[in-house]
Amino acid sequence: MSSTNFAELLKLPADERAELAIALWESLTDVDRNAELEIEPEDRTELDRRWAEHLADPGSAVPWHDVRRKLRDGT
Repeated sequence: MSSTNFAELLKLPADERAELAIALWESLTDVDRNAELEIEPEDRTELDRRWAEHLADPGSAVPWHDVRRKLRDGT
């Protein structure tokens, strides 16, 4: 998909983008989903470590809007 086509899709109203996302997800077979979403053992270990860290101190979490802003601003 070209970046131009993707940019056009992002201009769709939210409900149409959500419908498209659901349709794309549902178009995947179980084999496709499992193959693409497979987590390497070391990644699972890191995710488990981070989850345990969060459970130990939930207040340390950063709200998504702050993370998104920092990513967007490059800070």
